[in-house]
Amino acid sequence: MNIRPDAYRHVSVAEVSFPLSVASLEEHFLGRECYRRTRYLVVRFGQETALIEVTPTDVQPLFSPARTVCVLALPVDTVYVVRPDIDTAVPSQIARVVDEHPTARCVVVEGRYSHVSFLLDPAPIRIRVREVVPPHPAKLAEQAQRILDLAEDLPPILLQVERIDLHSFAPAEGDVLLPCRGAGIEMSTGVTSYLDQRPPRTDWMLLGCARSREIHRWFYGENPDYVDTCPRDMPHTADGPLLTKCCLLEADIVTTPVNGQPTAVVPWGASLAQVREALVALAQQVDPTWARA
Repeated sequence: MNIRPDAYRHVSVAEVSFPLSVASLEEHFLGRECYRRTRYLVVRFGQETALIEVTPTDVQPLFSPARTVCVLALPVDTVYVVRPDIDTAVPSQIARVVDEHPTARCVVVEGRYSHVSFLLDPAPIRIRVREVVPPHPAKLAEQAQRILDLAEDLPPILLQVERIDLHSFAPAEGDVLLPCRGAGIEMSTGVTSYLDQRPPRTDWMLLGCARSREIHRWFYGENPDYVDTCPRDMPHTADGPLLTKCCLLEADIVTTPVNGQPTAVVPWGASLAQVREALVALAQQVDPTWARA
């Protein structure tokens, strides 16, 4: 699964003048000179594309006859996509193209800089990113996507953002206390107050997490009525790896599976480095055989 070249210099493109079949490809390329770095050939006949793997007889000289030829995918299984916006060195960028062609067994992408690469038997890791909004955009999801857009050493990963609307926790009536004013959130019922401003105590409902309740006890000496809005504490709604955050974490990242599901939890104000560490941990939980290049 997720067969791809280690680098796009291992991929060459060849134009041929014959229909692409196992027999014709083996006959044409077996014993034919190939560059010592070439491991895969994207072979094109008109609009048809096939993918083969070659083994040079000797990797010392610049060119050497192909000792073996293995046909990996024929035109019936393969699509060739021209996407100048895609950096083909980044597996997760190719995974986005793969997601647009769900029936293809092999997706070849001609991307930025006219570099060509592929993903064969694609099975991208699909990670749910759970976050409470507003503020918009969902910061953790945006951080994770920025990392995946550049990560050449991570496996193909696609994000599925699970946005939990803070407004859905609001009571039908009465005053509301929110942890901070930073998001500029106003609830539609009663008076909206913000814990970070230490407002005069009223009979409000706190929409917040365990840390907010701790701060409330510090300020006012008592527990408020509350609704827990911590994304970490919400039940898993689907199988698969989950990335989320919790403000009880200040520096550490928790990567313990929950109910058998791969899970990574980062601090509320996680840095890009911490989010990357969490993505690496999830990839290793999902595919223990994967290791960073």
